[in-house]
Amino acid sequence: MYKLLIRSLLFQFDPEKVHYFTFSLIRLLSKVPGVPSIFKALYVVNDKRLETEVFGLKFPNPVGLAAGFDKDAVLYKELSNFGFGFIEIGTLTPIGQDGNPKKRLFRLKEDSAIINRMGFNNGGVTEAVQRLSKNEGVLIGGNIGKNKLTPNENATDDYEICFEALFDYVDYFVVNVSSPNTPNLRALQDKEPLKQLLQTIQNKNLAKPKQKPILLKIAPDLTDEQLLDIIEIVNETKIAGVIATNTTLSRENLQSDNKSEMGGLSGKPLTNRSTQVIRFLSEKSNKSFPIIGVGGIHSAQDAIEKLDAGASLVQLYTGFIYEGPALVKAINKEILKRKA
Repeated sequence: MYKLLIRSLLFQFDPEKVHYFTFSLIRLLSKVPGVPSIFKALYVVNDKRLETEVFGLKFPNPVGLAAGFDKDAVLYKELSNFGFGFIEIGTLTPIGQDGNPKKRLFRLKEDSAIINRMGFNNGGVTEAVQRLSKNEGVLIGGNIGKNKLTPNENATDDYEICFEALFDYVDYFVVNVSSPNTPNLRALQDKEPLKQLLQTIQNKNLAKPKQKPILLKIAPDLTDEQLLDIIEIVNETKIAGVIATNTTLSRENLQSDNKSEMGGLSGKPLTNRSTQVIRFLSEKSNKSFPIIGVGGIHSAQDAIEKLDAGASLVQLYTGFIYEGPALVKAINKEILKRKA
């Protein structure tokens, strides 16, 4: 029903406008008595065998919603009713910002993909904290970044501000230095700046009475040598793990007319590359840290391949848009089949 009817209708309109319309619709429907229970009955798979313990946290199931969908922690409770085991909010910055000029979100229908150049549009970390203070039981990841106007030499300050503000309200942190849509941000993935940034945040973490897991989100465009550097940095700074991967700048083998739009590409074209990165990190590190696999998951089999490659958890974004919430249930059902 979703793909034949709902998606066909929604895909007739501007993708960013549809995103906000869908948010409003889900929020409105979720206020109708009984509707949240219907969503749960349709999509939530309750089974103890799906529980997954990773970096000290117990996830109800290993399928999460990736950052970028609920940037401002507006809809995390309602979205959890679609069967997700965890919701990652953000990317959040210290000060709210509009992001890049519109139009900045593009569907590539022939490729089952999306190009975005949103540019960390969000209302700022303080607003998100107010919403997260009302959380009752949803496992939340906090994805943090720097403001566009903050120079790279001061970027660490922005990450520290977000870390401190969110600390009591999220279950784990994600340091995002891999978005292609904030000028010079990916330069922070270079070995020395990245090590310094992560060590600073980790030192803040270690000073707390109880620490929170810190993960690094990386780009799929890194070379093998750069990925080996990532492994070294993760082991040296002793952060909890890696999210692989963010969007790509590659446009290889795309069919859609608007494939040359600037921004990060997500969806099916990323499926194989993100799985390759997961496998490389897992094998070369001797599985020394957990990996959350994200990128091009459009079927239960795509998710299973990432788990088999070494991921402990998976996340959806573009696949959720193209395939609908039934994908979450399908992945969890397939995981249970393998446990039978």
